[in-house]
Amino acid sequence: MRVRLLAGATAAALVLLPAPAHAHLVTTGLGPFYDGVSHFFVSPDDLVPVLAMALLAGLNGPRAGRYALFVLPLAWLLGGLLGGRWPGASGASIVTSLSFLVLGGLVALDRRLPLAIVIALASVLGLRHGFGNGAALAQSPGGALGLVGIAAAIFVVFALVSAFVVWLRAPWTRIAVRVAGSWIAAMGLLLLGWGLRGAS
Repeated sequence: MRVRLLAGATAAALVLLPAPAHAHLVTTGLGPFYDGVSHFFVSPDDLVPVLAMALLAGLNGPRAGRYALFVLPLAWLLGGLLGGRWPGASGASIVTSLSFLVLGGLVALDRRLPLAIVIALASVLGLRHGFGNGAALAQSPGGALGLVGIAAAIFVVFALVSAFVVWLRAPWTRIAVRVAGSWIAAMGLLLLGWGLRGAS
């Protein structure tokens, strides 16, 4: 009985013991580059718009996918470097929800877009989200290397997803991609509602 009580008290103490908090960047212990990679995969506000952009580029064909594959990570890196000059600048949640809504809606519509529009969307997405990452990472050591890790993760995810969508041939598969886009747009609508309600 006494051993159980001691074990329970020890477990409760360990659970209630505060752990150090790290703002925005996940610390893997493998260095800033891998911290940036892991940050991208555990941040839905960055991951989901990149997935939506990859779906959109894939629906617009291999040429759009190839251009956007290089434009998005480079724009993200540039936006991050700019954001690093304004540490602590807030990333507006309304802008993030709009990226869900616009990109998801375009995927759901499945309209062929001019190449310039796809490149512009990839540029705006990269600059905007990269700026938010850079502003947050400016306060952590190795922030620039973390940005490179994020850009590398974006490149790999974007390449895999957009190439998979380009490869799809059966009509029902395009419908499945469009359904995924509609879900992303619905998430954006919910986030926008919550953001506007919180702002009022």
